[in-house]
Amino acid sequence: MAPKRQTRSSLNGNGSAVNGSAHKISAEPEENIFLFIPNIIGYSRIVLAIASLYYMPVHPRTCSLLYSVSCILDAVDGVAARHFNQSTKFGAVLDMVTDRCTTSCLLVFLASAFPRWSLVFQGLISLDLASHYMHMYATLSMGGSSQSHKKISEDKNWILRMYYSDNRVLFALCAFNEVFFIAVYLLSFSSPLLMPSLLQEDGGASLQPGSPAAPATFWTSPYSAGAMEMARANKMDSTVPWVIAIISCVPMATKQIINVIQLMDASKWLAEGDREQRAKDRANKAR
Repeated sequence: MAPKRQTRSSLNGNGSAVNGSAHKISAEPEENIFLFIPNIIGYSRIVLAIASLYYMPVHPRTCSLLYSVSCILDAVDGVAARHFNQSTKFGAVLDMVTDRCTTSCLLVFLASAFPRWSLVFQGLISLDLASHYMHMYATLSMGGSSQSHKKISEDKNWILRMYYSDNRVLFALCAFNEVFFIAVYLLSFSSPLLMPSLLQEDGGASLQPGSPAAPATFWTSPYSAGAMEMARANKMDSTVPWVIAIISCVPMATKQIINVIQLMDASKWLAEGDREQRAKDRANKAR
């Protein structure tokens, strides 16, 4: 008689046979998505953006430097995500939310610095938030949770396909868009006039618009309107900001046109889904 084949087993501490497959240990540890390198870069962007907002009312050069570095890291985190194979949905949303928030904060400041144009800046904030929210929502609801908002199908607008499919176009338009607003921000600190109404009553009566300002005549709070006027009194040369604004004006306008196209395309996509769903509902009721 042939001997019986024995199954492979191991002995536990009590000497009992234990099936080896019952005690498989996962070889892969649980990944901490929040500590991925591109996401850490994203956190540093937030810190730099908050620091730039802190200096925004009174230190234009420091603010512009911090804000610019935060924007540059927007491209670095994408490179890091591809290099380390750490592309995540959390990172993509973190990146988009950071972009929208930082740009909105800068535009809010510009709306206060240029009251005559406040409606324009408010409109740009609304357009930026609305177009990206509609696009993201349409992508998730119509394309599925696995669909990336940067993946545009062939039946969509060709401008959006070019914008999202070519990283060079995406980076250039986004960069020039931010550069334009930074230039306008710097121009707000090259104002040739002071506002005597913002000076203290005891020392501001003798000052005239355009006259040199003494720091002691302003409100002591670094975030008062008078302190901002004192920063503007240290007039910056407006030549460089004007040149930068002129060069980046057309790409900025192009970016806003793309936002309009993105908003309209996302709206049509959602309406198409609504029509299909309503047709299915009517067909089900007719049965």
